[in-house]
Amino acid sequence: MGRLSLPEEKPPGLDSPGAAKAIKVMARVQVRVFKLTNGRIGNKWRIGAGFRKPVPTLLLEHVGRKSGTRFTTPLLYLEDGDRLVVVGSQGGMPKHPQWYFNLRANPDTRVHLKKRRGVQVTARVADPDERAELWPRLVELYADFAKYAKWTDREIPVVILSPR
Repeated sequence: MGRLSLPEEKPPGLDSPGAAKAIKVMARVQVRVFKLTNGRIGNKWRIGAGFRKPVPTLLLEHVGRKSGTRFTTPLLYLEDGDRLVVVGSQGGMPKHPQWYFNLRANPDTRVHLKKRRGVQVTARVADPDERAELWPRLVELYADFAKYAKWTDREIPVVILSPR
């Protein structure tokens, strides 16, 4: 079977409402399977650069800054000591993901990892020096982050989740 990889150029239609809807549907499925299996299934991302080098995945809970509704989003993560680092890449789409804005408004939250549910964390955006140190490690973890950064005009946020 051939290696699955993302194109160097941004695929047409990536910014379409249909693409956003497809991403949301796939995320809901992953969240459900992850929760049903306590992370045994769904704890690795195996798409794009993750096909050959699977990337660890967590579930991030966040509260809507306007609605107050609790949401759960699957995200790739990097372990950095006792901290977890996530990326607001949203596949190189033009806008930051909603979870990013929700965490800015409500930084105290929980994550679910393989066999570890409800880990209490506080989120904060990495400062420029931290981002400069973490970004190469994140690209090493999942090479497609570099493509996503080329596909968008925004600076992709790096968010640090520290235990509380």
